[in-house]
Amino acid sequence: MHIGVPLETQTGETRVAATPETIKKLVGQGHKVTVQSGAGINASVTDSAYEAAGATIGSAAEAFGAQLILKVVAPSDSELAQIKNGTVLVGMLNPFNNETIAKMAECGITAFALEAAPRTSRAQSLDVLSSQANIAGYKAVLLAAHHYPRFMPMLMTAAGTVKAARVLILGAGVAGLQAIATAKRLGAVIEASDVRPAVKEQIESLGAKFVDVPYETDEERECAEGVGGYARPMPASWMQRQAVAVHERAKQADIVITTALIPGRKAPVLLSAETVAQMKPGSVVIDLAAAQGGNCPLTEADQVVIKHGVTIVGPTNLAAAVAADASALYARNLLDFMKLLFDKEGQLQINLEDDIVAACLMCRDGQIVRKNG
Repeated sequence: MHIGVPLETQTGETRVAATPETIKKLVGQGHKVTVQSGAGINASVTDSAYEAAGATIGSAAEAFGAQLILKVVAPSDSELAQIKNGTVLVGMLNPFNNETIAKMAECGITAFALEAAPRTSRAQSLDVLSSQANIAGYKAVLLAAHHYPRFMPMLMTAAGTVKAARVLILGAGVAGLQAIATAKRLGAVIEASDVRPAVKEQIESLGAKFVDVPYETDEERECAEGVGGYARPMPASWMQRQAVAVHERAKQADIVITTALIPGRKAPVLLSAETVAQMKPGSVVIDLAAAQGGNCPLTEADQVVIKHGVTIVGPTNLAAAVAADASALYARNLLDFMKLLFDKEGQLQINLEDDIVAACLMCRDGQIVRKNG
């Protein structure tokens, strides 16, 4: 099969959907791979490295003209215009955006959005959300250290002792846990909060203190368990108690990193404007939910703002700031997913009996297969 890897054109997108490592494996399986010239340059991959792995370097039209296209993000309208009817598209296609899915269906594309993969042990190797969130959690701490006007670790110097920074992490999914681990390596004192009781042990094993908000009803406890590995919206009663706990911890914190996301929904507000107003001058907030409205109402997407003396940073694509490793992990995710799309002879075979394939399929033959809302 002819596989195309185009250059990502979305503003700020530095990742690429294939690396020499994965292309070598695809070529070894008998596929022809065309990579658009310059597709990997922002991820530190040269055209010559792709050629050495067995790919052909071509134009955008040649990459989009392939039978199967690998992308990082959903194609723009101008990119859709270059894709032929019947083409298979695999990438992070925003499965909760019905308009985007509808446009791909109108073009006759068979589209697979990897964000929709079930959170099961079998799907771990192709879990793009986890691979990219892991990078975001790491980079969030480095970004916080950059904006924080003091040291992160405790230092004992001839000029006196410098206290360690106090870090509060809200949301202990993949990004939050990586943020805890990274902040710990930098010598910070860390507290973390999450709605799910099961993560307490993970938080404490990484060296952070768990901010415990007890459950008072069966409804609260049931919501906290989540669904399929994802958090669910919590009842107002629990959210009010958590807000009080977060308010008190945030006032003492030097850095707050928020990571709470609910797929297909606006991000929950975890850090109120009133809380920010009472944080210490020079404190830093890194809001990883900025793309979904933010965990703090004062967050501005892709901006650095100062409110009440607190620096608030709202990155919407932090994984792209670590383009080389983000691309390497993402490309492996795609490669593992594609194993489910081909038979032993290397021919395309869309098996809807496979729960992962069925969950990721967004549209086919001009019809929307999955619609949200």
